Amino acid sequence: MRNGTTALAALALLSLAWTAPALSAEKKYDTGASDGEIKVGQTVPLSGPASAYATIGKAQAAYMKMVNDQGGVNGRKINLIQYDDAYSPPKTVEQVRKLVESDEVLLTFQIIGTAPNVAVQKYLNAKKVPQLFAATGASRFTDPKNFPWTMGFNPSYVVEGRIYGQYILKTHPDAKIGVLYQNDDLGRDYLAGLKAGLGDKAAKMIVAESSYEITEPTIDSHILKLKDAGADLLFSASTPKQAAQAIKKVAELGWKPVHIVDINANSLGATLKPAGLENAKDLISVGYVKDPLEEGFKNDPGVQRYLAFMEKYYPDGDKGSNFNVYGYITAELLVQVLKQCGDELTRDNVLKQATHLDHVELGMLLPGISITTSPTDYRVNKQLQMIQFDGAHWQNIGGIVTDAATE
Repeated sequence: MRNGTTALAALALLSLAWTAPALSAEKKYDTGASDGEIKVGQTVPLSGPASAYATIGKAQAAYMKMVNDQGGVNGRKINLIQYDDAYSPPKTVEQVRKLVESDEVLLTFQIIGTAPNVAVQKYLNAKKVPQLFAATGASRFTDPKNFPWTMGFNPSYVVEGRIYGQYILKTHPDAKIGVLYQNDDLGRDYLAGLKAGLGDKAAKMIVAESSYEITEPTIDSHILKLKDAGADLLFSASTPKQAAQAIKKVAELGWKPVHIVDINANSLGATLKPAGLENAKDLISVGYVKDPLEEGFKNDPGVQRYLAFMEKYYPDGDKGSNFNVYGYITAELLVQVLKQCGDELTRDNVLKQATHLDHVELGMLLPGISITTSPTDYRVNKQLQMIQFDGAHWQNIGGIVTDAATE
């Protein structure tokens, strides 16, 4: 009898040994994931005042098609569900609720715009649905303490504004600054960053500020106000339509200020061409991605892969548009996170992988720039390059600036 008991115990132990590997390799899924599919949701301004950004969503959809044609991510196809929100926050709320409650996506990805993201941030955090790589640089989207399920992609507007302030102090210490800014978190963050960069000289150097609503048909009156205030340096914290209007109006007036535009508005196709390339000459901004049409990157492997992608999957898209480059790198980063998830496609693990990126290099980031995140530092992009427009292309000026601050 004792021998029989011993034999049964041995068989039980052997059985556990056989099942342990199977248990450790068990697949885990949340709503929106399965053996064959990963559902990802997104709103894009395909219409409305910020429709210049529509091409970002088109490039991202094309990238997902390429990935799916190549077998998907760990054998699973990405189902990217996109809805038009016309850059209208109430519409964003409606569409995101549909994505979460009807389409049952695993996560949201690259919802475009500051105000649209603000409108759904509390909802997505309450639902514990990742608001991944939100297309905004407002500081509230890199705040893990208050919004742990939200991670912005864009460089912090506060950081970018601070960099401009430091640049102005160094190169134009006697400037009289006029600030045009969008009346939302985007504009206010840039203004706060600029003042932080200027430090105790901000009050003296900034001679006028003028905020506009994105629904205004023209910002001409704001430009006139800043010119009349005696500004000889114009800082434009805006989006493409208004930035193009500002560049054009400055030229019409024969005004010759040093003109700085934020990263959201430095697109060749969406801003500079509509404004007139000659009018945009000497414009200053920052960047962190390669110019695919620049001669110096002609033989760059990352640029070659991007151009091949555009040729095959988005042939109607502008290969030189930094919006399309942006769409490409954000999609590439999403795929990286999903790869890191392996067979554990849960919302918790998506967040874990997104907050444990370690010097990830993307093909179209400038040399020397990589992505590192942590559970206490959600900022994806903390490195920027000062650039100046020569009438045809953006040219690098100075070195890469790395921000070591925590906001």
